[in-house]
Amino acid sequence: MNSLVVGVGDCQVTSKPSDVLITYALGSCIGIAIHDPVAKVGGLLHLMLPESTINPERAQQNPFVFADTGIPLLFRRAYEYGAQKNRLVVSVAGGAQVLDEQAVFNIGKRNHAAVRKILWKAGCLIKNEAVGGTAARTMRLDMETGQVWLHTSGEADCAMTNTQLAVSGRI
Repeated sequence: MNSLVVGVGDCQVTSKPSDVLITYALGSCIGIAIHDPVAKVGGLLHLMLPESTINPERAQQNPFVFADTGIPLLFRRAYEYGAQKNRLVVSVAGGAQVLDEQAVFNIGKRNHAAVRKILWKAGCLIKNEAVGGTAARTMRLDMETGQVWLHTSGEADCAMTNTQLAVSGRI
């Protein structure tokens, strides 16, 4: 097993069955895992903010920071590996309220709304979703099985299955 760590404002796409894509500390950030079970292609994006218009220079330097620039690039990279949009299984996690206790900025909610809007406009349905709350999450995509796993501090790992979280073993 080869772990590929996806940092904040980062993205990885692979077709190697031995790879596991993993991202840590999804607080208000959003993790998007995509997997094509036929082409055996998967990708993971860890985005921070909803719209690149707030900082176009930063979006030029790193499009993965923003939902509106990072999501299309994630999908394009997966297509380069042979993925097809109609087969992609999309899982979304994060969007918590961790730093903004008074809910002044609502970054987690704004990120989640932006992700849903972008995916809906692209004709992609979210199959699995675990968003909101106040705890940060770790998200990983096992390329061999296509299964997405979540870990929340103090809890057992959960396999994301049809928006239901089934309790499983720890990391």
